[in-house]
Amino acid sequence: MQFMDFLSNLSHFAVLSAALTVLVVTVLFQKWNKRHRKKYHPVAGTVLNQMLNFNRLHHYMTDLARKYRTYRLLNPFRNEIYTAEPRNVEYILKTNFENYGKGLYNYENLKDLLGDGIFTVDGEKWREQRKISSHEFSTKMLRDFSTFIFRKNAAKVADIVSEAATSNNKLEIQDLLMKSTLDSIFQVAFGTELDSMCGSNEEGKKFAHAFDTASALTLYRYVDVFWKIKKFLNIGSEATLRKNTEILTAFVFKLINTRVQQMQTSKDDSASIRGDILSRFLEVKEYDSTYLRDIILNFVIAGKDTTAATLAWFMYMLCKYPSVQEKAAEEVREAINTKTISSCTEFVSSVTDEALEKMNYLHAAITETLRLHPAVPVDAKICFSDDTLPDGFSVNKGDMVSYQPYAMGRMKFIWGDDAEEFRPERWLDENGIFQPQSPFKFTTFQAGPRICLGKEFAYRQMKIFSAVLLGCFRFKLNDEKANVTYKTMINLHIDGGLEVKAFHRDRN
Repeated sequence: MQFMDFLSNLSHFAVLSAALTVLVVTVLFQKWNKRHRKKYHPVAGTVLNQMLNFNRLHHYMTDLARKYRTYRLLNPFRNEIYTAEPRNVEYILKTNFENYGKGLYNYENLKDLLGDGIFTVDGEKWREQRKISSHEFSTKMLRDFSTFIFRKNAAKVADIVSEAATSNNKLEIQDLLMKSTLDSIFQVAFGTELDSMCGSNEEGKKFAHAFDTASALTLYRYVDVFWKIKKFLNIGSEATLRKNTEILTAFVFKLINTRVQQMQTSKDDSASIRGDILSRFLEVKEYDSTYLRDIILNFVIAGKDTTAATLAWFMYMLCKYPSVQEKAAEEVREAINTKTISSCTEFVSSVTDEALEKMNYLHAAITETLRLHPAVPVDAKICFSDDTLPDGFSVNKGDMVSYQPYAMGRMKFIWGDDAEEFRPERWLDENGIFQPQSPFKFTTFQAGPRICLGKEFAYRQMKIFSAVLLGCFRFKLNDEKANVTYKTMINLHIDGGLEVKAFHRDRN
């Protein structure tokens, strides 16, 4: 007890010390700034403000973006710049790409979860993984195989929804989508059925829970100036993070060992054996298991959380805007040229590539969801050398420079006075054809050399799932008065999930 009291007193002392440090840094920074000719972005607060607003972090950051567009938050260890200005985003992600990367700061924060994967590294490791991954995403084999898997899993989801609709039971749709996309990414990227690999659904559920928990705690490091102390002492959030990353590592090592054994014992060089991403990395070079674990977890977070979270937000928006739901459903029916539904399985088989190409309004509705609820709400880079952004303000070597997809989707100076309205029509021309916007304005998939390799992959999965669900069912929120908001973590999940009621569309 005495030791715990000591730690509690130490924690209070640390908070007061941090507050005093930030105050001193602020005063020194202001005095230094007056003595130099460089022009710096306005100071909007400190990292302590982020900690106090952590549960509503993206609301807080959006409020600051409305006021400043680009601003600084003071941190005892570095300045943090946050921008919602498209010309700054283009400069960071494209024009002066080489000067902005993950850097040591992001690497240290993310390493325990994502290791040396593509989302944490710069330089040769990034280029190597990017090159191999780019090849995989461009192959017709992966496109055809992934489409088959998406349809198969969409059919499974539809069967579960059908049972809930028949029995008039509520359904937690985000959890269902998370499980389905987890199954999809494992089979598409690594050529392995999740259930056949882990042996039980319970183990897969344990993995998914550990991944979500580790993701949230990893993001918390960005506002917790004491995380390294807690990690050293193995207490609090860092002890929980360590426990969950150990679960992830054991799970993924099991996957790797299974895959290696398959490659060693199988003489079949068909796509089902040699076509997946893990096999591709194994064939290109002999990597150790830890590096392969890092690669796998980066693809898991890219392929599982992003699409599932987006689909969950999409379902929420459809429930809030029933006219959009009906219009999208009508388009789906017209695209597959059917007026009746004999079964969900038959309907899934009708969702062909040709039919998906005709679904412009559905594509626009999903994109509008991504504009307001981006899968990655904020993306941080480190400035490698002193620079000046297009807005005329300077940044220093070591500064963290982040662009904010969540805030940018709500900026009137970017999207007009109706920026906060859900309006899929903003993405369609006068003929109802989808029209993309600048990736420096719509930043959900990044841009420039780091643009998301899986963009089309993600859209295909989301459109297949959406078409099947909208074609077969009508959805309403289980509780219209429920407060639906996000959970602050690396990806934008709905906090506590999303409970809906599903109703069969007419089958006669």
